[in-house]
Amino acid sequence: MTAILDIELIRTFHAVARLGKFSGAAQQLHKSPAAVSVHIQRLEAVAGGRLLDRDNQSVSLTALGKRLLVSTTELLATHDRVLADLHGTRLAGRVTLGVPDEYADHVIRDILPTFTAAWPNVVLELKTAPSYALREYVQRAKLQAAVLTQPMDQPEAAGQILVTTTPVWVGATHGAPSATDPLPLAVHAAQCPYRQVMLQALRQSGRKVRIVLESPSSQAIKACVEAGLGISLIDRARVTENMRILEGLPVVPDHEVVFVRSQASHADEAVDLLGKAIQQRFRL
Repeated sequence: MTAILDIELIRTFHAVARLGKFSGAAQQLHKSPAAVSVHIQRLEAVAGGRLLDRDNQSVSLTALGKRLLVSTTELLATHDRVLADLHGTRLAGRVTLGVPDEYADHVIRDILPTFTAAWPNVVLELKTAPSYALREYVQRAKLQAAVLTQPMDQPEAAGQILVTTTPVWVGATHGAPSATDPLPLAVHAAQCPYRQVMLQALRQSGRKVRIVLESPSSQAIKACVEAGLGISLIDRARVTENMRILEGLPVVPDHEVVFVRSQASHADEAVDLLGKAIQQRFRL
């Protein structure tokens, strides 16, 4: 009998690959961890080999897993587009979405065009701002939904987890500033969680700092670091070839990127669909 790729198994595999944890994928897909594990086992049987290497903390892709992830990304997107096209014209409305500057390019370029093509009668309005500002906008119903970063395991933390990320200290690959005090910092705008956590961590460790750049722009932060003018805190997955991870500075706990929505939007089908599109395609 010819093997068949079950789209539900592929969706589970993509969720595990994106989040790096079975528990996170289970939460996002509204399944039990055991069901997620069964899905992966069934897909491995079809693929003919192990797709994931697992330890107590996280999972990583094997060489076969990486091949399958690449080869099924467009398959999953096409499947969703076909389904959306069958019903796209029946849905109309307006969705206001907030995105932090550091993820805006990815969301706008890689996710929203597919969504707007599938649901042409849904009008999207976007706003960029630091994560804590976006969370406040959502809580006050000034935005229906937002993508934002927040510390893990915080009492106020809520939302659908998109990815988990490890913040790291970075400087330029060549000519990075000296690690002696005062540390030259490129800091994010107020109400950015990374700004708050980096300043708090350095203050608690007794390190003195001087701010050489303060900007809401992730591109400005990146340029300052790569030019060797300052150091900063960014997602490990966003470290470029012109940066190096700095040792000897305070360890900052993992954060999570989440999709949150206002109370009033929970009955809004357009926000439901946008949330699913972002959950399925968001990458660091």
